[in-house]
Amino acid sequence: MKRVHPGQQITDYFGVPSVEEYAAKVEKLGGKTLVPKTAVPGMGYFVICLDTENNVFGLWEMDMGAK
Repeated sequence: MKRVHPGQQITDYFGVPSVEEYAAKVEKLGGKTLVPKTAVPGMGYFVICLDTENNVFGLWEMDMGAK
């Protein structure tokens, strides 16, 4: 797939039991939350984070009841 923007990056996602719990851990360890908990209806929730090395990554919580 061709990138729309030359500097566009890939975002890796990590499956976790609770995006809220793990986002709090990221922040406790010096990272930041860029996008707070967001629902994907019928699928789950995601949070986008930034680590201490300025790498962007996502957290994914599966929840078929997400609204």
